[in-house]
Amino acid sequence: MKILLTGSTGYIGKRLLPVLVEAGHEVVCCVRDVQRFNPPSSIQHKISVIEIDLLNKESLKMIPEDIEGAYYLVHSMSSSSDYKTLEKTSALNFRDALGKTNVKHVIYLSGIVNESELSKHLSSRRNVEIELGKGSYSFTTLRAGIIIGSGSASFEIIRDLVEKLPIMVTPKWLKTRCQPIGVADVIRFLSKSLFNSEVYNQNFDIGGADILSYKQMLLGFAKIRNLKRTIFVVPVMTPRLSSYWLYFVTSTSYKLAVSLVSSMKVEVVCRNNKINSIIGIKPLNYKESLERAFNKIENNTIISSWKDSYSSSGISFDISEFIKVPIYGCFIDKRKSKIDNRQICLNRIWSIGGETGWYYANWLWRLRGVLDKIVGGVGLRRGRTNLNSINTGDAVDFWRVLYADKNRGRLLLFAEMKLPGEAWLEFKIVDDQLEQTATFRPLGLLGRLYWYSVLPFHGMIFSGMIKKLTK
Repeated sequence: MKILLTGSTGYIGKRLLPVLVEAGHEVVCCVRDVQRFNPPSSIQHKISVIEIDLLNKESLKMIPEDIEGAYYLVHSMSSSSDYKTLEKTSALNFRDALGKTNVKHVIYLSGIVNESELSKHLSSRRNVEIELGKGSYSFTTLRAGIIIGSGSASFEIIRDLVEKLPIMVTPKWLKTRCQPIGVADVIRFLSKSLFNSEVYNQNFDIGGADILSYKQMLLGFAKIRNLKRTIFVVPVMTPRLSSYWLYFVTSTSYKLAVSLVSSMKVEVVCRNNKINSIIGIKPLNYKESLERAFNKIENNTIISSWKDSYSSSGISFDISEFIKVPIYGCFIDKRKSKIDNRQICLNRIWSIGGETGWYYANWLWRLRGVLDKIVGGVGLRRGRTNLNSINTGDAVDFWRVLYADKNRGRLLLFAEMKLPGEAWLEFKIVDDQLEQTATFRPLGLLGRLYWYSVLPFHGMIFSGMIKKLTK
């Protein structure tokens, strides 16, 4: 069968793609920026890629007419404060485009919406479901609550809170109940529902084996990690204060923190579990889902992470717009150093950031990350998804990877920190030398003042870093 997969570069889409290919489907992957799409080499000959923007009707003409099934796995929750309008428009455009194809079954992954008073986030998901359900195809909605898996936003937020805070003073929404589900089960529900006539034109809540409060989830995580944690719940913490609390302690963006806090006040528990018997799935419990996630982390086999999506920085751009580093009107710090061993140098460059750090004056990098968080940036907490590999589109601390080719010896990063301008950091091996170039395009007088204020630190940091990388 020919399947259309939206959200192919997203957290769920990256994991669902190889499962669909293994099941024998021909998959058409929809992406907004083809340069960010890096599927495993083992399946590249079994898929095709189209570049579309769901807000641009004209681009949707790229969707093949002969598709038979489709997955809708996109949302705009943290990319804009007006995401409710954007999500509805995207759904309408997608539905109209599918009306010109042979599609028989469409599956939408949404959030559990079984309360009368919904958060803005869950209300938006519900509106998308209504619009998609008006199409001329069989339609199925799978509604999930908290998704637990290596690299998931929920998992990383829980991990940040538990591992960094021995004592937590928390808002009252920590008493709200939810039904977390492991990402492996989400993928199984999505793949096994396709073309199953028993799920046509229905919606189902999918969840794990446990119903827990957020407090129980935090304490359960602490138990798995053999950490003693004390949690105090207070009634006086406002939603705004709660959002700031999440933003500063965890790796989430502020916009995402606001949406999450709004959602966490609403109970998300499955209405029933009849989908389990229809599909033939016995979901994992919370403890089992956590153990699976840590197994992936310990083996450095994380397939996807929410941090690599643009929602982790709150901005969105096409890599093609920034991959050509400007020269005119820019400040440039360019250094060269002879390489003792090319492979060792490459391995160091490809391990930069995250737990490895930046090889020199890491305390200054951490300080810059703290300052970035204070002014509303991403800071250093995103780290990186994989310890040794880097792909175009990945997040590396407060940088975004624009280009990564280890064979050619070139890595290009673009700054997502808060800056009065735009910044690039490039590593390129030419013959037996490493060229390390920092480029800054200032925005007005403030940008120029910023460059000169940090110039003394750049001299120390960049000089020390290139020596560590090459020797």
